[in-house]
Amino acid sequence: MPKLESACSKFMNRLFVSVSRIAVATSACIISACASSPQSQTIIPAEQSRPNVIVIVADDLGYNDLSVYGGKTPTPHIDKLAAGGVLMTSGYVTAAVCAPSRAAILSGRQQTRFGFEFNPVGRDESGGMSLEETTIAETMKSAGYRTGMVGKWHLGQAEGYRPLDRGFDSFFGILGGATPFLTKIGPDDLHVVTAEDQFITRDRFPIIDQETPVDTDQYVTDLLTDRAIEFAGQSQTQPFFLYLAYTAPHTPLQASATYLERTPIDASDSERVYAAMLTSLDDGIGRLTDYLQSTGQFDNTLIIFLSDNGCPSYVSCSNAPLNGWKGYPWEGGLRVPFIVSWPDRITPSANDAPVSSLDIAATAAAAAGVNHPGAEGDNLVRSLEAPDSIRSERALFWRFGPTRVVRAGQWKLITVNRSAETGSGDELQRSRLPDGTPAVVSALGQWTFLYDLATDPAEHFDVAAQHPEVVVELQQKWEEWNQENVEPQWTSRRGVRGVVNESRIELFN
Repeated sequence: MPKLESACSKFMNRLFVSVSRIAVATSACIISACASSPQSQTIIPAEQSRPNVIVIVADDLGYNDLSVYGGKTPTPHIDKLAAGGVLMTSGYVTAAVCAPSRAAILSGRQQTRFGFEFNPVGRDESGGMSLEETTIAETMKSAGYRTGMVGKWHLGQAEGYRPLDRGFDSFFGILGGATPFLTKIGPDDLHVVTAEDQFITRDRFPIIDQETPVDTDQYVTDLLTDRAIEFAGQSQTQPFFLYLAYTAPHTPLQASATYLERTPIDASDSERVYAAMLTSLDDGIGRLTDYLQSTGQFDNTLIIFLSDNGCPSYVSCSNAPLNGWKGYPWEGGLRVPFIVSWPDRITPSANDAPVSSLDIAATAAAAAGVNHPGAEGDNLVRSLEAPDSIRSERALFWRFGPTRVVRAGQWKLITVNRSAETGSGDELQRSRLPDGTPAVVSALGQWTFLYDLATDPAEHFDVAAQHPEVVVELQQKWEEWNQENVEPQWTSRRGVRGVVNESRIELFN
């Protein structure tokens, strides 16, 4: 089996490189690689009908989980969305864990600019994302859009920090990080227990309608889809902005009999429950897009679909052929499924140019005919319609405590703490850290890894010794970028020790 797995890994790696090169060579529209300022964004002319805008975020979805990205579980509805839009093979998020990633999506700014560097882990009950930040919902609302949020918030539970306080006209979902999909497990349902389940209860994370907790036995993914369709149906006289943040396929690993019936019977319980959760997510997106088609809204609706980070090592998911998992600065933690659809404006294609979740706010605002304050990303629609604007050396940056990451063109630089001997393979050792524990450089020092993503997207081969000048250049770029960051609002409460490419590492999430 190890030899077979190694052969499969090498095949997937070669296939990934080949598909990426073909996508770049044949794409009819190329994503711009230069970050556009508000002044350079293309604004939709007044005589054109402004689109509805839907941002769909999956939770802990792996890069290789969807069938359109090579996954083994059929996801025909998401595949169809990709076939009619632009399939990104180098889409990135700004953090490898949930809450910081979402802070960047909704603010349009790197979360380290305002201190949302780590998951709050209990601190979001007393605060949340800085009130000095303007959310994309506030921008869209000021542009005359009806704004709604359905799903997972995770950016503050205290008064003043909730969705209705941050630009959304309506909210249905959870304020925290997760909630059970089923409150009662029937004889034909399935629940595969994980260590996190003890912290994920409906009492702790109730489902809220506007400001009122509600009781429901409905499978949560189906419920969120129902409410998303209901919101879309209420917007007949003005365009709408919908932030649909599914909790699937995050733990707890629970699936209803309806979806389990469509999974392979010879698979393990872990594989079946995860496949069923993916199927429910795909069905939900299919129901929403079918509704938009039936009401004549689909062609003039801008839909952006992505995951908040890569999938974790402790469930039956896949980031193949990428290295690493949720929480890791390697591609498996940061590169995610990323699809953009707007039939009225965007020609279907595939694309391997780097795009970022930072681009979402800039894109949505430009589609509405306005600018988003402080937006750090590109207007993707402008880029798709202006292939001459390509600059392939776009640089993306990350900071997670002492962990430093840069991607610039083909190069990826990772600086990460060394760790004492622990674990094996890709196994994680995660520990709760006392509040106030500083995330600092290890007494053992740090590793510096350089990867050539053009030939090694799986990041198996460190080439720092062969290209010291590239290491220095990227370190300088990171230092310049870091000058505008601030100290974290809170310290990390989760330490991670693991092994990547036989190097023992320490991370803070």
